Amino acid sequence: MELIDLVNRKTIPFPWEEGDNIPWNDPDFSQRMLKEHLSQEHEAASRNFHRIDQHVTWIHNHVLQEKPSKILDLGCGPGLYSIRLAKLNHKCHGIDYSPASIAYAKQIAHAEELDCTFLEADIRKAKYGNRFDAVMLLYGELNIFRPSHTKLILDKSYQALQLGGVLILEPHTFAAVQTWGSKSPSWYTTSSGLNSLEPHLVLEEYFWDTDAQVTTNRYFIIDASSGNVIRYTQSVQAYTEQDYTTLLEHCGYTGIRFYPSLTGKPDPQQPELIAILAYKPEGLLTGEY
Repeated sequence: MELIDLVNRKTIPFPWEEGDNIPWNDPDFSQRMLKEHLSQEHEAASRNFHRIDQHVTWIHNHVLQEKPSKILDLGCGPGLYSIRLAKLNHKCHGIDYSPASIAYAKQIAHAEELDCTFLEADIRKAKYGNRFDAVMLLYGELNIFRPSHTKLILDKSYQALQLGGVLILEPHTFAAVQTWGSKSPSWYTTSSGLNSLEPHLVLEEYFWDTDAQVTTNRYFIIDASSGNVIRYTQSVQAYTEQDYTTLLEHCGYTGIRFYPSLTGKPDPQQPELIAILAYKPEGLLTGEY
């Protein structure tokens, strides 16, 4: 894009009209994002290690009942959950779109001789395998997919679970997604950052679509030297608790339970996220998907 394209941009974009997401799979962007995942100064990409440890403890103790389990970690990033769960005698398989994150996860698993495997792939297209005791999709990742893709992922997860297996979700609340869409436009400058290693300006716009119940975030990155513009657009689907329940039931899940966080208790630092457990009922056939 050029600056004139920014000036002439569509005033209000339709959800997912300008792309699915930020470029997680771009090698350079992925490498810069890995640094953000591992940072302990913020929780924009991944949680700090202390909070992850708390979540893993709850998953291990409360959800898995301390039983060695086969776990599928969708959108696993650099494997921060899978690595910890493997240290508790679980067998983990992670799938993520980011090449740098997957390379890091593989390196750590190999160095520490853990029972973990990792695959660089789009979770909408990847083969999951089967007979997992648990499938995880955490940190609001469920909401970034358009509804048809969300149902596909939930269907594939259902097929990947063994009988009685559990789906562990950590999606956004409806209120949080709606609030983001009501934010005012903003901008900042930086000499180097996630979007570029060169000096640049970042413009951000937010839109709430009442009919679709979707927030769309639009980012324009303007190179300070050339004036060239890159646009990223991310749409986030809002769901009520009843919406989540209906969506999961349509995919065949039962025993659906809601929790205020992945510790089972309210988390005042991240109230925009909740935890959901949903089970594949006993007595059904399962196959690889």
